[in-house]
Amino acid sequence: QPNGLPVLIGSLPLADHGEAVRLVFDYTPDIPLWVQLPVHAEEGMMAQFLPGMPGLAVEPERMFIDAESPTYADELLQFYEEYMAVEGGADMNNTRFVLKPDTAGGFFAFLDHLRKLPAPPVAVKGQVTGPVTFTTGVTDKNGRAIFYDPQCRDAAVKLLALKARWQVRMLSEFGRPVILFLDEPALAGFGSSEMISISREEITACLGEVIEAVHSEGGLAGIHICANTDWSLALEGSLDIVNFDAYAYFDRFILYPEQIKKFIDGDGILAWGIVPTLSPEDLDRETTGSLVDRWENQMRQVAALGIDESRLLSQSLITPSCGAGSLSIDRALRVLELTKKVSEAVRNP
Repeated sequence: QPNGLPVLIGSLPLADHGEAVRLVFDYTPDIPLWVQLPVHAEEGMMAQFLPGMPGLAVEPERMFIDAESPTYADELLQFYEEYMAVEGGADMNNTRFVLKPDTAGGFFAFLDHLRKLPAPPVAVKGQVTGPVTFTTGVTDKNGRAIFYDPQCRDAAVKLLALKARWQVRMLSEFGRPVILFLDEPALAGFGSSEMISISREEITACLGEVIEAVHSEGGLAGIHICANTDWSLALEGSLDIVNFDAYAYFDRFILYPEQIKKFIDGDGILAWGIVPTLSPEDLDRETTGSLVDRWENQMRQVAALGIDESRLLSQSLITPSCGAGSLSIDRALRVLELTKKVSEAVRNP
């Protein structure tokens, strides 16, 4: 039970992984996470999880999947052979399904720091780019999203699923609950013209495969969606944690009362993105007190659905509305401070 503890979303506007780890443990020591630093091109949302994809082509200005390459069929075969070997119990550590220091330095800096602690934290958090965001954001040679190539999509989802599974396995060494977030900003487009040809069933299948991989290692699967979406997609599935932008989109989220109540009744955790990150003006204007007032008002509306307030708090996390990687360093520090202070205030009214 998180009981209103703070947790961050994965990115910060820094260049040094050691500094990022120190900030995480300064502000969110109970549930720390590894940090992505998008100032490094290889740590971009798509780029960081692309290694291992069959047909991956890297050019100076872009990375894409070249399904027209004469070696693509062989690469695809090798991919599935490796996948089946892992599914059959082979050691994952020498496979394409692990993160590497050159593209995920934050993960290894995080592990090093955790191993030096006198006692482990309450829980630990990792993340992976969600399968819908990944397959609609990565393109083929002609600029078409790989989502629309069923074979390529399947490989991408399996790649993400095993990279998520490997993270949970690695982080489980500390004997604490492991949270693994699927970062899914693209789901904000579900139901719009840009995703009109993508069905609910296809999205559910993609998400379900990665969630199942997290659960297979004993991890808690969460989803982070930093805008509005059809919230039944998240609330009605097998996710353990739903992270939503409570600052800007609570009025849309509360339109799913039956699904919210059922999610809480089933021991689901709401991660309230109450600290604004998408508008610098909002961030500059708000205070700990104003954000606590805002959250308490929202919590009362959710409690009015027939949920005990103490139970709701016990199944809540306090987060920023999104990652802070695109902000200035000063504003990112303000996000960290507000997240910590709002959490302290809701836990100790």
